[in-house]
Amino acid sequence: MARDENASGIPLQPRYDRIEGRAHELGEPGAFPFTRGIRADMYRGRLWTMRQYAGFATAAESNARYRYLLERGQTGLSVAFDLPTQLGYDSDATPSRGEVGKVGVAIDSVADMETLFDAIPLDAVTVSMTINAPASILLAMVLAVARRRGIPFAKLGGTIQNDVLKEYVARGTYIYPPEPSMRLVTDVMSYCAREVPQWNTISISGYHIREAGSTAVEEVAFTLSNAKAYLRAARAAGIDLDLVAPRISFFWNAHNDFFEEIAKFRAARFLWAHITRDEFGCTDPRSQTLRFHTQTGGSTLTAQEPDNNVVRVTLQALAAVLGGTQSLHTNGKDEALALPTAESAKLALRTQQIIGYESGVTDVVDPLAGSYYVESLTNALIERARALIAEVDEMGGSIAAIESGWMQTRIADSAYAAQQAIESGASVVVGVNRFAEAGADGVRIPLQRIDERVERDQVDRLRAFRDARDAARVAARLADVRAAAAGTENLMPHFVEAVDAGATLGEICNVLRDVFGTYRAKEVVA
Repeated sequence: MARDENASGIPLQPRYDRIEGRAHELGEPGAFPFTRGIRADMYRGRLWTMRQYAGFATAAESNARYRYLLERGQTGLSVAFDLPTQLGYDSDATPSRGEVGKVGVAIDSVADMETLFDAIPLDAVTVSMTINAPASILLAMVLAVARRRGIPFAKLGGTIQNDVLKEYVARGTYIYPPEPSMRLVTDVMSYCAREVPQWNTISISGYHIREAGSTAVEEVAFTLSNAKAYLRAARAAGIDLDLVAPRISFFWNAHNDFFEEIAKFRAARFLWAHITRDEFGCTDPRSQTLRFHTQTGGSTLTAQEPDNNVVRVTLQALAAVLGGTQSLHTNGKDEALALPTAESAKLALRTQQIIGYESGVTDVVDPLAGSYYVESLTNALIERARALIAEVDEMGGSIAAIESGWMQTRIADSAYAAQQAIESGASVVVGVNRFAEAGADGVRIPLQRIDERVERDQVDRLRAFRDARDAARVAARLADVRAAAAGTENLMPHFVEAVDAGATLGEICNVLRDVFGTYRAKEVVA
């Protein structure tokens, strides 16, 4: 059955003979408001970065996976960390038990980071790290590794997610209250602007907001509202926005509604260009340019008939490319069941390569420009997202909307409505609520398994590392971190010195817990 409206509640016409809604300027590709793309030649000049998200077990095993993918044509790294690392715990901490290396790689020390990037040229390969609350400390480890190798910081390229606001909204891997968390973000911004100028200091994530159940409109609106909060925090810290805004990037989801996703990316670029120029006074075109990474929709994948996920991922990846992404991760077909195997990760990479080199969609800049349907959807998404952003602004901005629980409740309501649609059959999931086959739940495919010895070995390495270091030097550097955290100094130089001296992630985070406190979320009732 054809739909009368999409999942965002946007009415759909049976056919489009003109562009519906208020017309918004398209401009030229590579020019304000960048609706048609951030570069004049887009993929005719070079393709997007093919950056497969990977990390599991130990640093050595993850390093082997990175090298495997680089040898097969991957063009950038994307690091997945385990839950203890994301929450700022060492692998031998009590809360870490049973989780070490399970959903990503365990990183406790600069020694682990050295192993993670062994034989990988950090001055030639860009590195993206999906880490938030302790992002600045993990970045400090990368910088310490680079310094040990004699690589100037100015030659390093990469991204840390560092988007703690969406953790309060969608993921839950926060540590500290919002105010000190925002300080950590702005410390990274100002430090990297001086010392690591090619590093993207924050990747503001709509991906996890969408995975939590938001609509496409909410994904755009809440992500850009969070982005505005970071710009306000940077300005309040006395930072020139045209100095840091060019190194802000975004991270979007790509779901199954093919045309809405394409329109979503175009709408987001338009809105960000106007927000930075008209609301924050940014005059540098690079500040007005929304650069983004896309990951295909994890929540759309099914455990039933996992081969179907290859088709879903292909359509989602194609939407991201037609929408103008700068970087892309394609999910493995087995990710509804476990971390991807090497074979499924290779197939996911091959999906990008076939789109890039065989489909012909990269030959023309913004090939869907002028489509009655795509432009109408773009207009609708702009108007609806802009109205929702205004609603957040009226509350006092993202932090107020988060602390009140309003944003979380709004997402939870959308997630509930989406699940109801699946359970009623109004939203079709092939192989699950339609065309399902008897016994499909019992499909057996090879899965990536994390052996229990990983945790034991990681803890043993960590304890040996502690025993071998200069304890007095570590204590002195941790005291410096404590003093800086209690004051107003930029924390990044102290983090670099602390990790280089041998302080562990958990030790530094515990110092910050003592100074900043920890955050407890409000209960959200959908």
